[in-house]
This record gives sequence, structure tokens and C-alpha cells, in this order.
Amino acid sequence: MSKMATPPIMDPHTANILICYLLYRIDKPVRVSHLYDIAVGNDIINYFAYQDSIAYLTSHGSVEVEKHNNGIEYYSLTENGIRTAKELRNYVGKAYRDKLVSAALHYFARIKRQNEVKIDYIPLQKGYYVHVRCLDVQDDLLDLKLYAPDYTQAKFLGEQIMLNPAGFYGKILDAAFSNEEESYDLSDN
Repeated sequence: MSKMATPPIMDPHTANILICYLLYRIDKPVRVSHLYDIAVGNDIINYFAYQDSIAYLTSHGSVEVEKHNNGIEYYSLTENGIRTAKELRNYVGKAYRDKLVSAALHYFARIKRQNEVKIDYIPLQKGYYVHVRCLDVQDDLLDLKLYAPDYTQAKFLGEQIMLNPAGFYGKILDAAFSNEEESYDLSDN
């Protein structure tokens, strides 16, 4: 879907409905910074409309701010916000609703990947190592260094791995399990 098909929402009232709809669909508290990144960072809601909307929603009891034990603030939907999401969702085009939910799902998937896979770039005299670590609760599932001749190629390699780290890990395992001893034909000597 092109950006021209869904220009950023400029109207705070429409933004109110979209934010409530997103929080309703996600059905869990969302970090304040994450909601901003999803809505404004993806050019779905205009910055000023977003700020006006959040101020309105929190002051009118549709969205509340919770501070969790880690000190991080989260937005959560109240009963009033749930009603808004359910009853007014059709006042906002389906393209906008779908685009916002899709942006949120991609955003959270990216965060999950970043928490499960760590990539560092280690400079060498000539080139870089791309240090890839697939993390588990207690141990690393994979700890691998790949060589790249320069930083640009190292960065590109790291970005490609981060597109689908599980697929990368799976291909490494497939290669290891399908690896066979090389056979030599000694009759030619």
C-alpha cells in the first residue's frame, strides 16, 4: 500500500479512535515510547495530532498511564477506551486500521528479534568480523563470527541476518546436519 493511499492522520479525533483501536487489538499495555514509534514513526499519525490525541485520551479516561516495576511507563486501555475502539472503529478507514496494526506487529517482532539475536561489528586490521549471537535463557544457541572486507559489507550482512534470524539459524543447522565427509577417488593416482 503506498503512502499516498494513506497520508498521515492530521485530525486528533480520528487519531483518538485509531489509538484506542490499536490498544484494543494488542490487548496488553504498550510502552509510551513504543506507541509513539508505531504511530508517528511509521507516518500513520501526524506528530501534532498524536500529541493532542494522547493528551485528550489520558485526560478523559480512555487511556491510562501505568508505571511498572521497572520504572517504564505504559499506556493501557480503560473501559471507556474499549467502548471507543469497538463502537467508533468504522469511522476510520480500514486501510488506516490495518496499516497501524500491521506496523505494530512488525515493530514488536523487530524488538523480539533484537532481544534474541545480538550482532556486533569487530574491526580487524583488514575488514570486520560480524559477531552473531543467538541467545537463549541461559546459554547461547549460536556464537559465530563471519568475515566481511569492510564495514559497509559487515553492516549489510548483519542487517540481512536480522531480517530473519530464525531462518539464518535454521540454515546453519541444516548445513551442519547435511554435511557429509568428502569422498576421494584414489584410483586416478
